[in-house]
Amino acid sequence: MALIGKLVVCGVGLIGGSFALALRRAGMVDRVVGMGRSQASLARAVELGVIDEAATDWAVALDGADLVLLAAPVGQMDPIMAAMAPHLGADTVVTDAGSTKRDVIEALYRHLGGRLANVVPAHPIAGAEKSGVDAAFASLYEGKKVVVTPLPENAPAAIERVRAAWAACGAVIHQMSPAEHDRVFAAVSHLPHLLAFGLVHDLAGRANAEQLFSYAASGFRDFTRIAGSHPEMWRDICIANRQALLGELDQYLAELAYLRALLLAGDATRLEHLFDEARRARNAWAEQQTNIASE
Repeated sequence: MALIGKLVVCGVGLIGGSFALALRRAGMVDRVVGMGRSQASLARAVELGVIDEAATDWAVALDGADLVLLAAPVGQMDPIMAAMAPHLGADTVVTDAGSTKRDVIEALYRHLGGRLANVVPAHPIAGAEKSGVDAAFASLYEGKKVVVTPLPENAPAAIERVRAAWAACGAVIHQMSPAEHDRVFAAVSHLPHLLAFGLVHDLAGRANAEQLFSYAASGFRDFTRIAGSHPEMWRDICIANRQALLGELDQYLAELAYLRALLLAGDATRLEHLFDEARRARNAWAEQQTNIASE
């Protein structure tokens, strides 16, 4: 991969900051400029060495930029693209780290329609319950999947540049259509977050919440870990992908109704059978993940 002379990261938090740090560690970037809503956060990013400088103006930030990563919450993508569009150079490649793709791509067509050859959507499947630039670290993407969802208008060279940048971070690159992406991640990412937030919110609102939390242990911790994630980011994701998410939620509600029926009937045999099927499926997945990590 050719050296990125100037990288612009919009949204220098866990995702954007880790991208910059990973490329620095790989020796693949010369200069990193940060953009964002909070000047205090950008100043902290400079202090930590995540970025070299902060910019407050897109004209300055994009001047001579080789690659731009949009790592802000997906709900901010539309105004960000509108603001950057007049200043985007003909050779600058743009990608994003949004957890949803349909809404991001609609914004791309609205604001960057003339630049689509060099605008390649993507989604790194990595994160943590902590957010902000202080949570960023260079090895976040090592061995993690990054899904690239190219547009028909994308130039092959731009797709390859985006793939190469993520590969330099240590990621494993996958490719799928935007629609397939949103369907898949509604099931395995967005729904689990919705459920975790919902369970914690339910328990926290009960009269005996303090007692309940005092007895919660590892099972509760593991199931609800992702409820510690960034509320604004997950609000935007759930709203943006709500059609696919509603379909997954309806299917899960049907599963819960079946579980309720088994409990109501005291059907221990079928309940155990369901638990066993779920256990075997989960363990097979976990074993596969372990094998991938050891390769």
